[in-house]
Amino acid sequence: MEASSVEWVGAILFALAVVHTFLVKKFEHLAHKYPLGSPTGNLFHYLGEVEIVFGFWAAIFIFYYYWQAFFHHLHDGFGAAISHAGHDAVVFLESLNFTEPAFVFVIMAMAGTRPIIKLSEKMIVFVSKLIPLPGKMSFYISAMVLGPLLGSFITEPAAMTVTAIILLKNFYSKEMSQKFKYATLGLLFVNVSIGGTLTFFAAPPVLMVAHKWGFDQNFFYMIKTFGYKSFVAVVLASVTIAMFFKKELQGSFELRPDNSEKVAPPWWVTAFHLFCLFLVVFHAHHMVAFLGVFLFFLGFTAMTEEYQDAIKLKEALLVGFFLGGLVTLGSQQKFWLQPLLASMDSLPLFFGATGLTALTDNAALTYLGSLVEGLSDSAKYNLVAGAVAGGGLTVIANAPNPAGFGILKESFGPDGISPIGLLKSALFPTILAMIFLQILPSL
Repeated sequence: MEASSVEWVGAILFALAVVHTFLVKKFEHLAHKYPLGSPTGNLFHYLGEVEIVFGFWAAIFIFYYYWQAFFHHLHDGFGAAISHAGHDAVVFLESLNFTEPAFVFVIMAMAGTRPIIKLSEKMIVFVSKLIPLPGKMSFYISAMVLGPLLGSFITEPAAMTVTAIILLKNFYSKEMSQKFKYATLGLLFVNVSIGGTLTFFAAPPVLMVAHKWGFDQNFFYMIKTFGYKSFVAVVLASVTIAMFFKKELQGSFELRPDNSEKVAPPWWVTAFHLFCLFLVVFHAHHMVAFLGVFLFFLGFTAMTEEYQDAIKLKEALLVGFFLGGLVTLGSQQKFWLQPLLASMDSLPLFFGATGLTALTDNAALTYLGSLVEGLSDSAKYNLVAGAVAGGGLTVIANAPNPAGFGILKESFGPDGISPIGLLKSALFPTILAMIFLQILPSL
């Protein structure tokens, strides 16, 4: 089998998947033209879900891979060709690393539980009381700053899940304008992308290169090199957006009431949730270990049902499916992406990484960059800085984005979230992040 033909098909299907993410609203409109429940209507509705896009095109790629292998082995006989082609396809899939999609699925399901959300709300309320602004505005700023920055410790997918649920519960209601919702969505995605850079283990694009490039040798390296710059950008962007929408954020604020049938989680339930989160994060590179913790966690939530809300397994599975497809198709982009990165100087690399991140997962981008030998320290910095700065431009730019997308999309009405609307809303915080990551010196 010619590897080059497989890579070219993978690149074409990847490009079609990227285009598909911008056309999901068109497919949703087509679905409404057919009778409810009809096969054609269901197909278009299926194609109108962003979470399935990369999984759908990855399935087509695997089908193509299988038939390439089938024709390659056909000289051995029809039956042997079927067997060998299936074996080759399975070997290819087993050669890929699906740990990150599985990890995001688990961490999203665990972080979206009632005890974790309640604890996060208490922390945000406490910080908001220290901000000398009206209650609603101070809570908003606190949520948009503290929530994403928690990603440096509980991982970005967990921070995205927690913050998105808090926003959905307290701000994404009918009285808030679509303009506010989009601005908040873009701010959330960018803040989470750069907010995980205080540590070396929380942001996927940093984690991909941390060990090889020595980012993990000194715990304070990330704070001095990336973290404090990101902190400044997160705070300034959040305050600016809050001031721009001050009319919608006027007045006092009270947390939206929870399900009255549920009892407030006691400290020991919350502590166990935090302990399980710690174990999952600690074993983030070992799928067998964190899946085992997750199964035990599911048993615990079943035993403590009176303190729990329904775990968002469907939403988490869809996000995992999306990322699994991204891993499958992303594995075929090395032949054009790596030479492109190697040909750029430091500053063009920063702008190029920011732009390319909008078209591919930023963790895949930094991973491919790590394969380029002889990169200078400046080039390494600019690649990572550009990758995290551009992590909020599209739903595929950063691994946690599909989690926030899936949680908030219903509040945008029947048409869902517009990819163009997201891109526009993320431009201001992205530019702000780029400026601070470039002009502030490393300590």
